[in-house]
Amino acid sequence: MEKNSSYAVIDLGSNSFHMMIAQVVAGSVQIIGRVKRKVRLASGLDENLILSDEAMLRGWECLDLFAERLQDIPINNIRIAGTATLRLATNVSVFLDKAEQILGLPIEIISGEREAQIIYKGVAYTSSRKIRRLVIDIGGASTELIAGDGDTPVICKSLNVGCVTYLERYFPGGYLSETNYTNAIAAAELEISTIRDLYKDFNWNEEVGASGTVQAIQEILIHQGHDEIITLERLVAIMQQSITYGIIDNLTIPGLVKDRRMVFPSGVSILIAIFRQLNLTGMTLAGGALREGQLYSMLPELTKMNVRNRTIESVMTRYHVDKEHAKRVAELSINLAKQTEPSWDLQQFEALDILRAAAMVHEVGLQVAYKGQQLHSSYILANTNLPGFTEAQKKLLTSLVLNHREDIDKDSLYKQSSTSVLLACRLARILRLAVILALRRADEVLPAVEIVVTNEDIALKLPKNWLDNNPLSKAELNQEAGSQAELGWKLFLD
Repeated sequence: MEKNSSYAVIDLGSNSFHMMIAQVVAGSVQIIGRVKRKVRLASGLDENLILSDEAMLRGWECLDLFAERLQDIPINNIRIAGTATLRLATNVSVFLDKAEQILGLPIEIISGEREAQIIYKGVAYTSSRKIRRLVIDIGGASTELIAGDGDTPVICKSLNVGCVTYLERYFPGGYLSETNYTNAIAAAELEISTIRDLYKDFNWNEEVGASGTVQAIQEILIHQGHDEIITLERLVAIMQQSITYGIIDNLTIPGLVKDRRMVFPSGVSILIAIFRQLNLTGMTLAGGALREGQLYSMLPELTKMNVRNRTIESVMTRYHVDKEHAKRVAELSINLAKQTEPSWDLQQFEALDILRAAAMVHEVGLQVAYKGQQLHSSYILANTNLPGFTEAQKKLLTSLVLNHREDIDKDSLYKQSSTSVLLACRLARILRLAVILALRRADEVLPAVEIVVTNEDIALKLPKNWLDNNPLSKAELNQEAGSQAELGWKLFLD
């Protein structure tokens, strides 16, 4: 692979046109540019599926912007895909002739099934787990439903159900009423019911959404103090909230960004219909979709390694982390964490994996300065793209790193979702102890330590005379006991 070579993927969607520019840096994908424009191509389709001149003009004007950036990228490193509206438009050749002239490159109009396959690959290649999953992507004019196993899509369907087309059909004038929502949900349910039985026996382990609608809902939930899990109950509650605003122009639900406001009601309607028809229980946001699927198709070597491990390895390389010491702290952290079972449940939310990751990257801030290194580390990670980690997992990771030494920042721990505050506190306490016990940065002097927990009390059992023979470590542990006591946590040394 050419060193620092750039790659570009373009998604000509029914709602927006997106361009993403990336490079491979230290063995991981680094996004170096994004351009997005609301083209609303689907709103230009009439009842005869003829795309209006106005809609085509909006698309061409957007591609004029993209064309400048593409001049610097090798042709073989560019992928351009047109989706639902361009599939449906009977006069698509008119649009394509000028569009390809503007870009100087061919545009592939992909089938619904092919779009679903690429979306699934984008989700799989940005996920840390190789499991059976259901992926949902609600677009402007189509919705893709994909059931897959690991990296392989198995059931791929695309329906002509989209948040732009449903906006105009079921929310005329932008009015938000119970009736409008009911009609939109019913119509979507009818479409989904035609393929429902294909999925009923798949037995997926994870439900993920790869669309702007899912991201918007998740942002609302987190803003309102919930965790990131989307449920039918929460969707209905958000729908009822939105109705109180009367019209879309007034829709200012806390956490909803202005950019998503217009198509939000129709997207919520479609997602409610999917939850009802497929009996979904809890959905999270995917780390990738169509554009990521296109990108990784050009970078097959990056799909062979677990994405979370690849991300952590890349971060450590870029910030020159002492990998041997990071591994030492990580192994000790996991050893201590496993000893707390079954008293402490640290298996939820992939907590041990997040703890291990935090230990591996806790020293990235040393590249800035030793003083306040935990602040620098947390800031760097919070502002770094971390494929393989959901937003909630990234928030937990940065909080653990922030709290690996010196004063405990309880606010960052308590700002986790309501269901993971206790988990965050427990993980932070374990990481802090591992950092202290490994302060001599050598395997041969690590103590054989036992940890016993009773409720939230921790007792450390160290080898006989170890504390007396290691006065600095003893002083650090005593100071740590005092720091934890300030938050009501007891730490006993034996």
